[in-house]
Amino acid sequence: MNVGCESVASSLAHPRDCRLIRLLAFATQGGGGGEEARMRALLDNFDVDVFPFDRKARLRTFIRLLAAMRRCDHQLIVMEGSGVAGGAALLLGHLLFAASYVISSGDAIAPFLAARFPLLAPIVSLYERLLCREAAGFIGWTPYLTGRAIGFGSPRAMTAAGWAPFRYTPYELAERRAEIRSKLGIPADALVVGIAGSLAWTRRAGYAYGLELVEAIRRCRRPGACVLIVGDGDGRKRLERLADHELGRRIMFAGGVPRDKVPHYLAAMDIASLPQSVDRVGSVRYSTKLSEYLAVGLPVVTGRLPMAYDLDEGWIWRLPGKAPWDDRYIDALAEFIARVDAHDLISKRSAALSRMREFDRDRQVQRATAFISDVVADKAAAKRNF
Repeated sequence: MNVGCESVASSLAHPRDCRLIRLLAFATQGGGGGEEARMRALLDNFDVDVFPFDRKARLRTFIRLLAAMRRCDHQLIVMEGSGVAGGAALLLGHLLFAASYVISSGDAIAPFLAARFPLLAPIVSLYERLLCREAAGFIGWTPYLTGRAIGFGSPRAMTAAGWAPFRYTPYELAERRAEIRSKLGIPADALVVGIAGSLAWTRRAGYAYGLELVEAIRRCRRPGACVLIVGDGDGRKRLERLADHELGRRIMFAGGVPRDKVPHYLAAMDIASLPQSVDRVGSVRYSTKLSEYLAVGLPVVTGRLPMAYDLDEGWIWRLPGKAPWDDRYIDALAEFIARVDAHDLISKRSAALSRMREFDRDRQVQRATAFISDVVADKAAAKRNF
């Protein structure tokens, strides 16, 4: 089954050769989600069997995944995500069957899990280190996560930041902008700062996406300014109560919309809010919405994150504060909305429309193809030399 691996690794001129490499892949988010779609795209040049990961039946999934690894009819296993059920299966399969695996993750695993389960912090820290150390390679959604994995012992690593799953012409965006603003009753000349995402309420922080916008617009008296929040979740009702008499006037909720309609609502905005905490979780992430904001030419207002400096090509505003629920951040956001001028907005929007090579789908697929091919080739060489 290892025939052709080294020739693939030495040249990407013939991606059809990658069909000689057979992979088992799964996304811990579950089947049919965005992470599985990302995984399928990155591995598009290979012969891939996608394992149906069921988050609602983790134990059964764990056992079935181990059984698939035991058969040893794949040259490599690829896991998208960092779920413990999937990761534990990989570690056990590696120990029992010498199964080789690659992880792709968009989160700092231990800090992310420890924030949800503080008492388990030592265990999840060990889990992340073992998962990276025993892996054949790591694909990070950001270079910060890639470096983190290398520091934990991953022998190889690369970065694939993601991409927007759509493309629109400027004319199409202008049409969608007018259509959605008319539907929501937003004046054509209004300044709209918005966000799209899951409105899940985080009890520990007392926060859901969009809270920073609701609070900021209530502290800002700029005429013609409003916020648009796209998404749904258990935090929506809390945000609507907080909006009070501004609901439907300067604070608009679009609710959950079909995935293919999300860019239409993004086009109705002038500025996107990218709320992330400046800590061990938020500082190493790119929001999955970042590439989508750029794809419709939306400049971004965010915190003083590493990303906000490293990626800034003229389309980012940075605000002080440790987190989007921090009063200092919200006050700065309110002042920003009050003061941002048309000239600055046009300049930032022009920079956003130029897009970035980091979020180019084809380039990321090409790099992932080379990376996986090299991992498989090295594995085959190691077996021959053993």
